[in-house]
Amino acid sequence: MRHARCPRIGGNLAVRVSARDSSHDWCSLLSPADSLAPEWLVVPDDVNDLPAAVWPASAVRGADGELRIAGISATALAETYGTPLLVIDEDEVRSRARAFRSSFDAAASEYGTTAQVYYAGKALLTTTIARWVIDEGLRIDVCTGGELEVALAAGVAPASLGFHGNNKSVAELERAVEVGIGTIIVDSAIEIERLAAITARTGAVQRVLVRVISGVHAETHDFLATAHEDQKFGFPLPDAEQAVARIREIPGIEFAGLHCHIGSQIFGVAGFRESAERVLELHAALLEGGPVPQLNLGGGFGIAYTSVDDPTPIEMLAGEIVAAVAEGCAARGIAVPALSFEPGRAIVGTAGVTIYEVGTTKDVALDTGATRRYISVDGGMSDNARTALYEAQFSARLASRLGSGEPQLSRVVGKHCESGDIVVDHEYLPADVSPGDLLAVPSTGAYCAPLASNYNHVPRPPIVAVRDGRSAIIVRGETIADVLARDVGVGASENHG
Repeated sequence: MRHARCPRIGGNLAVRVSARDSSHDWCSLLSPADSLAPEWLVVPDDVNDLPAAVWPASAVRGADGELRIAGISATALAETYGTPLLVIDEDEVRSRARAFRSSFDAAASEYGTTAQVYYAGKALLTTTIARWVIDEGLRIDVCTGGELEVALAAGVAPASLGFHGNNKSVAELERAVEVGIGTIIVDSAIEIERLAAITARTGAVQRVLVRVISGVHAETHDFLATAHEDQKFGFPLPDAEQAVARIREIPGIEFAGLHCHIGSQIFGVAGFRESAERVLELHAALLEGGPVPQLNLGGGFGIAYTSVDDPTPIEMLAGEIVAAVAEGCAARGIAVPALSFEPGRAIVGTAGVTIYEVGTTKDVALDTGATRRYISVDGGMSDNARTALYEAQFSARLASRLGSGEPQLSRVVGKHCESGDIVVDHEYLPADVSPGDLLAVPSTGAYCAPLASNYNHVPRPPIVAVRDGRSAIIVRGETIADVLARDVGVGASENHG
């Protein structure tokens, strides 16, 4: 397929162009609706295809045209568990966890050091998923007392946990120290003093990393970037040396090294390389006052949400990031420290597929002469807030059958009383999508369930794990009764009408 330039769209539109008719005005062949398409979105050759980058490896279409994940049809899943439904492919999670561990192990050993991989639980943490990643040799990063309790309930050894957060309460810190958490990533001078008081009172010795802001801005959405100087996380580099000096004065706190996280949904290694270079300057300076055993460069590795996304392969990420650290250390004449990393989305993101049922379709005529197809599903921003929060892009496919209609530019929207309730902003779907069809939205394993809400009193959907033709609920879906249970006025006999 060739891409013809269309000034009306302002970008390339994929159209079938033969050598003999390449002189045609391809803008004249477009429907008015195509003028609404963003530049990156192209008309698919096959509106039923499943672009590999955004789906679990087990996702295929069966002989009947149905989407199958780990050998189970979308219809069977919907009939068993209802919709909306978040489906997590266990083998996808496990294989990606193994790939991160083996890739960073290999890269680190090449330079005579070690690497630890922490699964960033904020992406999606359940007791079942915690056990999967621990089974595959990872540790787990938590960032609230609630996430800590989920990991502990899963039977994860506290020594395998790291604890993040810019505002850990005294109670959260006390609990972490009490259970013997492996590492606390301190985020402020106040937190250092809180830990000093806790360890003095309990006699514990707590290992910590100091989170620093490298000043490197990853090329991502502003709300996802976490390395600006003007933001809530960590110590600016000029202040970090003083924080470490204070920690080294406290008998109950063991300084274990530095932590830096530059953002989220990052492609390439340039940002990691530049951030490591800056943090190593501080690392080298701190060595004059004592050991700095560990350097944690965080996570933020991107995944594909659409067919045009091109995430960096895990092996390349590991090799190039570790090499950058080793080069920086060699330039300063210092040893390469033990390294650690915190992938979350890159492990669980593409393992997740959300299945919805179509409720209504509507063609809306615009003043430009274009018509937009709206496809309303039985979920929305209560189970996937990322589109509304971050203008995130997602893909979608008809899941219960093959579509026979021509590709039609569509917007998949939810059922909430909110104009911003969009699940998939731009997608080509078959023109014959109808009420009762199932739609599947891939790459929803990360940050969808954790951000879920009861907006409009809609219950949160279940999470189901699939593997080798079997399925099981790992988080029960809510009912209306669950939602009402927190309302203390329910059942009151007094009539206030």
